[in-house]
Amino acid sequence: MGKIVTINPSTEEVLNEYEELTETEIQRKIEISTKRFKDWSWTPISKRCELLMNVSNVLLASKEKLARLITLEMGKPLRQSYAEIEKCAWVCRYYAENAEIQLSDIEIPTEMTDSYVTFQPLGPILAIMPWNFPFWQVFRFLAPNLAAGNTALLKHSRNTMGCAIEIENTLLQAGFPEGVFQNLVISSDKVAKIIEDPTVKGVTLTGSTPVGKDVAKLSGSNLKKTVLELGGSDPYVVLKDADLDRTVETCVNARLINNGQSCIAAKRFIVERPIFEEFVARFIKIISQKKLGNPLDDDTEVGPLAREDLRFELANQVKRSVEIGDRLVLGGRVPQQKGFYYEPTVILVNNTDSPVFKEETFGPVAAIISAEDEEMAIELANMTDFGLGAAIFTSDIEKGNFIAKTKLQAGCCFVNDFVKSDPRLPFGGIKDSGYGRELSVFGIREFVNIKTVCVK
Repeated sequence: MGKIVTINPSTEEVLNEYEELTETEIQRKIEISTKRFKDWSWTPISKRCELLMNVSNVLLASKEKLARLITLEMGKPLRQSYAEIEKCAWVCRYYAENAEIQLSDIEIPTEMTDSYVTFQPLGPILAIMPWNFPFWQVFRFLAPNLAAGNTALLKHSRNTMGCAIEIENTLLQAGFPEGVFQNLVISSDKVAKIIEDPTVKGVTLTGSTPVGKDVAKLSGSNLKKTVLELGGSDPYVVLKDADLDRTVETCVNARLINNGQSCIAAKRFIVERPIFEEFVARFIKIISQKKLGNPLDDDTEVGPLAREDLRFELANQVKRSVEIGDRLVLGGRVPQQKGFYYEPTVILVNNTDSPVFKEETFGPVAAIISAEDEEMAIELANMTDFGLGAAIFTSDIEKGNFIAKTKLQAGCCFVNDFVKSDPRLPFGGIKDSGYGRELSVFGIREFVNIKTVCVK
């Protein structure tokens, strides 16, 4: 039986070791989830929502402890970890207050005496979740699905296993029955068998595109519904009439969210040529002032990457980009200190085949490219296999709205602000960024039977 080890990315010290579940223990948890579903699905939705509200309160009461655990396990600045816990509390409140209406029957007049659509839970749902937002990624799945009457099994990332355990403890502390939500202390090689289990009724994954394709293939061969939130290479288009004072600050912060380790962090900055030089100069000035250091310190703005292999991959992308003609104008170095740190880095892209332009960069690396005009800027923005988020900056709000609505190819488009998720709005991507939606009314209806009922 293997062990799962968590490591502090700031100090490289071992935090904890966890024994992996045996095949027998995994099967037992699946059986418990299936059995508990029979009771949970018949629990009045008002009661399910009451328990979600309890979870919100428990999260806020435990915010300091849970936020510190996030920072210790994956390295984001502590202030951002506090914000993550607060957002988890928000999504629980949101569904506690709205799930009953969102899942209400919809009457549709026909020649029948009565005809309507009802939303019924499916059963145990497997969630495969990443390390970069170790609480939020889970809660944006957990809150709507438990409110809908499904039970849940979690396969979390190896390096944030402590967070996974605390999530289950939080639900139990809030009064959820044992077995409604269960964390599985397992590695990735155990996942296929769980997906194939006929009692598991759906799979949701937040992760890389290659892993998403594997999960989709296996789930499809077993006729399991999937929701996939995969990678992103979000373009931020800056038109020549943008307010640079606000725009540059927003763009820098958008690149450094979560130490740059976010699917919807800004990755590529596409700037119209008349303002290109000024944008670059301002961008370098602001990002170079961001403090790199211990994520537990109050004044730290950029912490370490979550793992050593992730830093190596990012450094390799920068190296390969420079080798084919891109211009490194800031950073690009590994600091000589303990921890998996990487300096905030700015690259001026001269080749659209550049790795930092074509690939997803998961870290504090900004790729900036100039565009001759608005049309070229939009073409460059859409020159990607991904389609998760995008942003447009312009003083012409009507134009920005039109471009966001009709021209940028992404699931979430923002005008004059950075891309973010919100419990009230659907979240998800297109192309290699996946399919399906989380959050809002669309998210709570992903893993339900949208059942037509007609009475004569």
